[in-house]
Amino acid sequence: MSAEELPSAYDPAAAAEKWSVAWAKAGVFVADPNAEGEPYSIVIPPPNVTGSLHMGHALNNTLQDVLIRYKRMDGYNTLWVPGVDHAGIATQWVVRRQIEAEGLDFLENGRDDFLERAWAWKGQSQANITNQLKRLGVSCDWTRERFTLDAGLADAVAEHFCKLYEDGLIYRGERLINWDPKDETALSDLEVEHEEGVAGELWSFAYPLADGSGEVVVATTRPETMLGDTAVAVHPDDERYKHLVGQSVKHPFVDRLIPIVADSILVDPEFGTGCVKITPAHDFNDFEVGKRHNLPMINILNRDGSINEEGGRFEGLDRVDARKAVKEAIEELGLFRGTKEHQMNIGRSQRSKAIVEPMLSTQWFVKMNPLATPALAAVEHGATKFVPKQWENTYYAWLRDIRDWCISRQLWWGHRIPAYYCDDCKHTMVLRTAPEACDACGSANWHQDEDVLDTWFSSALWPFSTMGWPEKTEDLAKYYPTSVLVTGFDIIFFWVARMMFAGIHFTGQVPFDDVYIHALVRDEHGKKMSKTTGNVVDPLVVIDEWGADAFRFTLIAFAAQGRDVLWNPKRVEGYHRFTTKIWQALRYCFLDAEAYDPTAPMEFGPYEHWIRARSGAATERVRKAIDGYKFNEVATEIYQFVWGEYCDWYLELSKTTRYSKELSEARKNGTRHVLFETMGTIMRLIHPIMPFLSEDIWSRLPGTEGFVATAAYPTVDEFPQDQAVLDEVALLQETITEIRRIRGEMELSPRVGLRFLVADDALLATLQAHASALDDLAGIQIEALTDRPTGVATAVVHGIECLIPLEGVVDFAEEVKRLDKVLAKVDKDVQQLDRRLSNPKFAERAPAEVIAEVRTKLEAAKSRQATLRASRERLAQALA
Repeated sequence: MSAEELPSAYDPAAAAEKWSVAWAKAGVFVADPNAEGEPYSIVIPPPNVTGSLHMGHALNNTLQDVLIRYKRMDGYNTLWVPGVDHAGIATQWVVRRQIEAEGLDFLENGRDDFLERAWAWKGQSQANITNQLKRLGVSCDWTRERFTLDAGLADAVAEHFCKLYEDGLIYRGERLINWDPKDETALSDLEVEHEEGVAGELWSFAYPLADGSGEVVVATTRPETMLGDTAVAVHPDDERYKHLVGQSVKHPFVDRLIPIVADSILVDPEFGTGCVKITPAHDFNDFEVGKRHNLPMINILNRDGSINEEGGRFEGLDRVDARKAVKEAIEELGLFRGTKEHQMNIGRSQRSKAIVEPMLSTQWFVKMNPLATPALAAVEHGATKFVPKQWENTYYAWLRDIRDWCISRQLWWGHRIPAYYCDDCKHTMVLRTAPEACDACGSANWHQDEDVLDTWFSSALWPFSTMGWPEKTEDLAKYYPTSVLVTGFDIIFFWVARMMFAGIHFTGQVPFDDVYIHALVRDEHGKKMSKTTGNVVDPLVVIDEWGADAFRFTLIAFAAQGRDVLWNPKRVEGYHRFTTKIWQALRYCFLDAEAYDPTAPMEFGPYEHWIRARSGAATERVRKAIDGYKFNEVATEIYQFVWGEYCDWYLELSKTTRYSKELSEARKNGTRHVLFETMGTIMRLIHPIMPFLSEDIWSRLPGTEGFVATAAYPTVDEFPQDQAVLDEVALLQETITEIRRIRGEMELSPRVGLRFLVADDALLATLQAHASALDDLAGIQIEALTDRPTGVATAVVHGIECLIPLEGVVDFAEEVKRLDKVLAKVDKDVQQLDRRLSNPKFAERAPAEVIAEVRTKLEAAKSRQATLRASRERLAQALA
């Protein structure tokens, strides 16, 4: 191939399509548990089947892909399991809206029709998500794609439930739970979002004493719950009420006497009136009081949040309307005792956003303490490590203060609870498969529990259920425990902790060695992306505009440990230019490719030895960064090596060899070889981040075989180190940089030839050995310094003063005049910018990004001001 045959520009869309097909056809990403190599495995955090690829997914999956591609190239036997989660409540809500949009009643339409629609919708949505991930370039083993409602995973969930039940860790009981009246389902504590500081009122009313001797005053933020009150609590040491303990008050609306009880745990005699109404069926604190005092627990709510028959005359009212009606009725009875403003914390359903009601309900629960203890110990003893380490504290905090987990949900979409009830003897059976008859009385009349399991109950098994558990499969034996979990901090409670205790309980091993916690992707102003705000960035739109390679590189460059990603579209545009730079470097390599002969003699000069040594140094730094999950450093090291050393230095230095008339053909052939060799090294280095670009270039390089996806990742020992050459080229670079600095300060064109006078013999000899490169890259002629001329610029190289005669190059007097004019303008700019930043009103009112922009401009202006003053002083000295 010649430079003429090579496309003038890289086509990211065409490359992505070509290589995605080629990799799939060749089975590059298909795992083989019987193949050689140390296992390295990842299970994808399954995106909800309701969703589409967002920026968080893009970051998460790019990080995983970097790790799995790196390890695959490094000789590991890799497996990356993809899949999606059935997302119980979210999916039910989506499909329900579709049904209701047709004018149909969701409940009347029935469970069977709903499930048929849900499975059809799931097929479309999962295919869309899979396609989006493939466009991102992820290298999952798509032959092992899983879904949390697959038949195999359903078997695993049944085993999970039944084994915990048999171990005494699952029970069914009546307890206070979080109830979503909109979706009409129970919620776990983690599915409730707490809104703090909501303006409300503390509403006071009186309960008359049953004997008519007086009253006690209580206060509440939810007056309608008084319909379920079964006690009034006072502190046992409160002198105001000690004599009332054991007496009763009369409920004004229902035929019920309410006892006055003494409770030192709940009641603070200094707060309010010192009397607390107790509603055990609708308040978590009151529920505990109810258990301590053996109080009746009266549920006043229907599933939809309306008042049930226990509410007497208020039956049928919605909870909001009931609140108003109860308040009005109390006022009519003359029992209202005042109100005051009160800041409240309100719990809302994470999915429906409805205000959650604490409600007494019969549900299935998991006993968490016995499971949490070994999960805590695993992290405390280092069996699983969090990166960054501080996230261990979040993990510990939840597990050390854990409550039993409500796992039943009143939904249709999900794993149905494997509990069966005999219709005749009321016996409960928990079985892995449906029974033929009741195992207590033999009756064939039974029905299965209508509820499904919490989505996270099946997701907790993901690392091993996807590999075939509870069967003893080859995948499970080879790839479990997995090597790393890459996930966001927001699901440490929901998912990470639950996978830990499930993995340890069922397999005796932790599910992953490392947990890498990445940050959120926010907009460039640090705001969370949301449809409401209108700042959502669609990853596919970015990929369409700039290509997956530039997009992925941008995400990795942003991914610093412990710091949120602030998305900036200008950065992805900049990394698109990086792909262009690499492609143009490739075109340069092919300029005289027809003259390259890999079988002919080769000689290598100092620049070839230097770039090989620098390749080794870059490889060492990149490997260290990947191994330490310092992804942004991976991108930085690659960028600096490719652009800063290969393109800016080696390509330029190679021209002095390629176009030389004095050097041998073997030397030129050696340079051509190292140009291609280093390009191949770069493709291997960048492949985990830029898979399509690297594969496309790899396929065009002479001498390469197979896919870069399966080529060996560079190792340090591939590249011999030569410190003498490194020192020599570093001195050359220092000289060229110093010359360029002086040209910039004095605004001298690169075309203006300069003399470079050196007094030190050793330095002179070294630089003269590179005279051609210094002429090409700096425009200087090296000479020995004999007599010190006047009118010179001074350069310092390796601590040695060198001189550049300026007489005849610069008209000193005219240049001073020109610099004075430029300085006057720059001085004015500095003053204006400084005044603006010093203005208190500007500091108070201007957006942070505008202030930062002005500050950056001021710093740049001051830097230019200092440079110009130094140049003027140098010229003034020459005139003197």
